[in-house]
Order: sequence, then C-alpha cells, then structure tokens
Amino acid sequence: MASNPHRGGAGGSLYGGAAPYRSREGLSTRNAAGSEEIQLRIDPIHSDLDDEITGLHGQVRQLKNIAQEIGSEAKFQRDFLDELQMTLIRAQAGVKNNIRKLNMSIIRSGNNHIMHVVLFALLVFFILYMWSKMFKR
Repeated sequence: MASNPHRGGAGGSLYGGAAPYRSREGLSTRNAAGSEEIQLRIDPIHSDLDDEITGLHGQVRQLKNIAQEIGSEAKFQRDFLDELQMTLIRAQAGVKNNIRKLNMSIIRSGNNHIMHVVLFALLVFFILYMWSKMFKR
C-alpha cells in the first residue's frame, strides 16, 4: 500500500502502526493487496453475528426513538418559550401603559399629593410618640 498522509502517516500503515481493528473473536480486517479496500474475514466458528446485528439494530431503533423524543421535547419547549416571551412583551406593554396613565393623573392632580403624604407621615409619628409616652409609665 502506498503511503497516504491522511490514512496512516509516514509509515504507510492504515492503522498508524497499531494492530488491525478487531471487534471480537473471529472477526478481523486486512488490507487487500495493493489497494485501500478493506476485506472482512468472518470465522465460521463464531457465527452469532446475526444475533449481534439484530441487537445492534434494536439499539439503533431505540436511539432513533430517543432522538425523536428529544426533538419533539425541544420543539415543545421552544414553542412554550415563544409563548412566554409574547406574554411578557404584552405584560411589559401593559405596565408601561399603566405607568404612563399614573404619571398623567399625578400631573393633573398637582402637587397636593406630596403634602398629603407628609401630613400622613407626621400624624403617624405623632401617634407613635404619644403611644410610647403612654406605655412608658
């Protein structure tokens, strides 16, 4: 086999100097003479490969089902997040609208509300002061 820098480096070995791939007993690979094709040799003593293939087929089917479930769950969550984002945008617009209305009513009513708040705070402090004097005795 000719040296191929993508396949094995300077040594020219398809396996980079390592032993050929061997998945289990009775199954090994080797290079065909003068080509880059790989031949597979199956030892008839170990003939339970059909069971292995059937088992792998079942595992691939399970992985496919899991991947489909993950895809459907991701779509569900994406749709849910889009709906949540729209709800938040509407809520933000409502809050902004209410703040604007509140500011307009404050401007219309004038500055009397500040005097009412100050008088209420003074009344509360006076009541607390009198209450603390009454229970101090």
